[in-house]
Parts: sequence; structure tokens; C-alpha cells
Amino acid sequence: MSRIRTAAVAAVTTAALATVAQTGAADAAAPAPCATQQTQVTRAENALARVTAVFTREKHTVAADKVAVAHARTPNAKANAKARLAVAKHKLARTAKAKKAQQQRLAKANARLATCQAAQTA
Repeated sequence: MSRIRTAAVAAVTTAALATVAQTGAADAAAPAPCATQQTQVTRAENALARVTAVFTREKHTVAADKVAVAHARTPNAKANAKARLAVAKHKLARTAKAKKAQQQRLAKANARLATCQAAQTA
């Protein structure tokens, strides 16, 4: 019984996959205009959101480290807090640079999409 059931499931699965593959091939034959550009814009927006989240987190870290420097009582604690602040500032600067670059990538992707859409309407 188990062998028969397995064979039946395999036959049904094969038939279903063949049907899906045929409809998928028909869909792939006619891609939507400007689909690539829209995908690039979507990816750039998602990447910008991730970089912005990191930037915000780094900004809060710098602020917290500044408070830690101000509240440090001993010279050793103050030196450690200053070292952490220097590292946090470096990370913030690096993240700010990455954020600016991602904003430019998004602007260029939007420009490519607008150009494609204008060409479609013309």
C-alpha cells in the first residue's frame, strides 16, 4: 500500500510541476516593462533602510559614549570612555559615508526607472 501511495504522490507531483513550469515559462517570456529598474529601486530602498538603521544605532552609541566620558570619575575610566568614544565616532563616520553612497545609488536607480517609464510612454 505504501509503495502505491508513494508512486501516486510522485505522479501527481510531477504533473503539477510540469503545469507550473509551463505557466512559469509563459510568464517569463513576457517580462513587465521596466521590471529590472523597479527591482533595482526596491533593493536600493531596502538597503538604504538597513544603512539608516545602523546609522541611527551608531548615533545613539556616540551619544551614550559622550555621556560616559562626562560621567567618568577616575582617569583610567575617562581614558577608557574616550577610547570607546573614538571608536564609536569612527564607526559613525564610516556609516555616514555608506549612507550617503546608498542615497546616491537610490537616486540613480530612481532616475533609471523614470527614464525607462518615460521611454515606455513615448
